[in-house]
Amino acid sequence: MLRLTLSLMAGLFAPVAFAADPPKRPNVLFIVADDLNCDLGCYGHKVVKSPNIDRLAASGVRFDRAYVQYTVCNPSRSSFLTGLRPTTTQVLDNATHFRKYLPDVVALPELFRKNGYESFGFGKVFHRGLSPDDTKPDMDDPKSFDRVFYGKTTAAGNKGEGRNLTGGALPWCRWLAAEGADSEQADGQLADEAVKLLSEKREESLFLAVGFYRPHDPFQSPKKYFELYDNTKFDLPKMPDGYKVPSPLSLGGGAFQTAFDKFTDKEKREFLHAYYAGVSFTDAQVGRLLDALETNKLAENTIVVFLGDHGYELGVRNWWNKNTLFERSCRTPLIVRVPGAKGNGKSTVSLAEFIDIYPTLTELCGLVNVPKQLEGASFRKLLDDPTAKHKDAALTVIKRGQVMGRSVRTEKYRYTEWDEGKKGEELYDHQKDAGEFVNLADKPELAKTLGELSALIKSTETKAR
Repeated sequence: MLRLTLSLMAGLFAPVAFAADPPKRPNVLFIVADDLNCDLGCYGHKVVKSPNIDRLAASGVRFDRAYVQYTVCNPSRSSFLTGLRPTTTQVLDNATHFRKYLPDVVALPELFRKNGYESFGFGKVFHRGLSPDDTKPDMDDPKSFDRVFYGKTTAAGNKGEGRNLTGGALPWCRWLAAEGADSEQADGQLADEAVKLLSEKREESLFLAVGFYRPHDPFQSPKKYFELYDNTKFDLPKMPDGYKVPSPLSLGGGAFQTAFDKFTDKEKREFLHAYYAGVSFTDAQVGRLLDALETNKLAENTIVVFLGDHGYELGVRNWWNKNTLFERSCRTPLIVRVPGAKGNGKSTVSLAEFIDIYPTLTELCGLVNVPKQLEGASFRKLLDDPTAKHKDAALTVIKRGQVMGRSVRTEKYRYTEWDEGKKGEELYDHQKDAGEFVNLADKPELAKTLGELSALIKSTETKAR
């Protein structure tokens, strides 16, 4: 009876049995890769080399239809780390701290800390800047972590072969095949520090968030990761003949588009090369964390969550960035490994939103005093039964100036409306048009479908208020 009582008090998830008495609550390793889309081996990509993320997917549950709530770093992270939609946090850019409008909100790592976990934040967990060398400590969240570590590229790590792909028009759009070892880069240092932390003995359970900066621009990784690829063999993105972007709001436009329109095949190949090198660099660091769990006998009591904070277009529609409401930006990798879960090694096509991560982890770890206003729903059942249904729809928003764009993804459709439809609508049938190239919004026979999907957007946002 005593053992059962202690187990219930600890809030353990059912699949795992523990020998300790009293049992220890599971650790959490929460890994975020910056600007990472689903171009990974485990998601079917034929070129990208990601063996370590692939092995995590082979031992956990891979989400094939997981969607962020905003396709830019800060709004996305502020959303999934608070469990609230961007229209609730009011964080719609990279400059606004989530506590500006919600000073008392309890962020996910803060809740773990309040529940007696030791909480550590390494690298870019909350949005701290656009690169390891452009950091803003005031954008972090002191309430969330007992200790932070950021890392910083060394002088040697900033040397190597590379160039700006836009002749300097876009300062961020540059690559560097850097000299030196992984530890000359901030991401290598994050892995160093995390491996060290995982080797330490501790009394309390651990929440460790590691936010890798890559593959985010500037596209800088050690040279050996560039050497994994021959960019002359890359397939460049192609559009259907006669394709036109459905709305001037669909892409970011401005100076970005002006520069992208000047790209030759040479620039396109170099861009892909540098991005893929960054993915492989990040993958190697993920592998070190997974190895550390095994070496220190932590794997059987550690939940691992791996995700990208949003997708990346990589030249589709000649847009070499994120910040769209197309599938390539909205859909992003999500892999969850819970020791003993029946779904491990499988994938799920059930729709999920990133705001669902917060309530899922609180349920798995038996946390108390969970905020009542969370706007996601736990997907714990999918971890045991990946075939189960979770949600009917996933909602993503972005803002263009004063115009709000909202996009809802259902099993069959993606529907996007700009300014509630006043400035344009887009409808794509994913069963026939996975690339989202044929806009069906003007088809009279689909008027009812448009109305239903527009109403679904409104009802989803109403529930969030």
